[in-house]
Amino acid sequence: MEALLKIAFNELGTEETVGNEDNPEVLKYANEVGIKGITSDEIAWCSTFVNWVAWKAGLQHSGKANARSWLNVGEKVTTPEPGDVVVFWRESPQSWKGH
Repeated sequence: MEALLKIAFNELGTEETVGNEDNPEVLKYANEVGIKGITSDEIAWCSTFVNWVAWKAGLQHSGKANARSWLNVGEKVTTPEPGDVVVFWRESPQSWKGH
């Protein structure tokens, strides 16, 4: 997990670009991990980023841009530790929406 955290921490400060241009780093996350359809940084890219970090660390990843796709990766724990993926639901626990 140390590699995963180092990769993620190296990306601190990455954010969307205000205006008509896109931050190439955000687009890189999707392109390198093979998530299709991401053409702008004006999207919720939380899962895309975590996919990229896990991929770079050689770990299993969901391969999808939606946060709740992570519910199908790894194993459920009751006491999260650094490096674990935590998935929050939005609207309801059955909704596809999450963070």
